[in-house]
Amino acid sequence: MPKGLVPFELGIIRNHYVGRTFIQPSDSIRHMGVKLKHNANKHMLEGKRVILVDDSIVRGTTSQKIVQMVRDAGASSVHMRIASPPTRASCFYGVDTPESHKLLASRMSIEEMQDFIRVDSLGFISLDGLYRAAGEASRDNDSPQYCDACFSGEYPTALTDHEDRDNISNLSLLSEANT
Repeated sequence: MPKGLVPFELGIIRNHYVGRTFIQPSDSIRHMGVKLKHNANKHMLEGKRVILVDDSIVRGTTSQKIVQMVRDAGASSVHMRIASPPTRASCFYGVDTPESHKLLASRMSIEEMQDFIRVDSLGFISLDGLYRAAGEASRDNDSPQYCDACFSGEYPTALTDHEDRDNISNLSLLSEANT
């Protein structure tokens, strides 16, 4: 292997018959899902410096369990790189994310997340880096080219039913229309 390149090896075997664990309703179900979904290949991990690459960190449950599994398999160090910016805000447009206060990045800095997940280092792609990966020069902060609300917290539409908790008068108008 040429100097400076990192070999890609499958140190974790994934069961493709287990769905997304972050959307499960309870911690115990999420923990069980992670155990069923991932298995460490000890032969590939023992004594190695491991870089785990994942698409996102939502609650941190999966990341924490995978890191521990890799450490238990004998990895000498474990680093994580995430192919999205930190998920800081809930999605109200189709991705089943939990409330913001349950999102790891909404309540922790990257350094705190690193400690919580127990990795030696943790890195995320930047929001501009995500836009560059999608073929854009950068994010247009005045009028973003894509919805990135879960990363930026800037929603493309008003979330009237979420922001306005005193929505009772609007609901009463709906009931009057049906009479």
